[in-house]
Amino acid sequence: MKKKVAFVCVHNSCRSQMAEALGKLYGEDVFLSYSAGTETKPEINKDAVRLIKDLYDIDMNETQKSKLLSDIPEVDIVIKMGCNVICPYVKASHTEDWGLEDPTGKSDEEFILIIKSIEEKIKDLKFRIENNII
Repeated sequence: MKKKVAFVCVHNSCRSQMAEALGKLYGEDVFLSYSAGTETKPEINKDAVRLIKDLYDIDMNETQKSKLLSDIPEVDIVIKMGCNVICPYVKASHTEDWGLEDPTGKSDEEFILIIKSIEEKIKDLKFRIENNII
């Protein structure tokens, strides 16, 4: 049975959305990816959508939407993206904080650094789940 992983952020509009997309891309055979927040935005961050499409050919506007914590199922693992405020609480058997800066409003280069960091963390998460480390 696949573990359920929630990527959480306050607004569920940028980092957590990118993590959900990359979790589905790289971890789908090992875990189910969800993202959510305590608030929503009317749309996913335009730069996140554009860069994920350019880098991975994933159209987040087609596959995802901003969701509240109450919109996702109970999960096994919670990944906090690094809220710089009080991150949302979600009950899970394992929780970790990736401490990622919000790239909103920054250059494409800075945005891509965050995206690539998320990609590496997703691959590491997959490895740890596969090997029963978490």
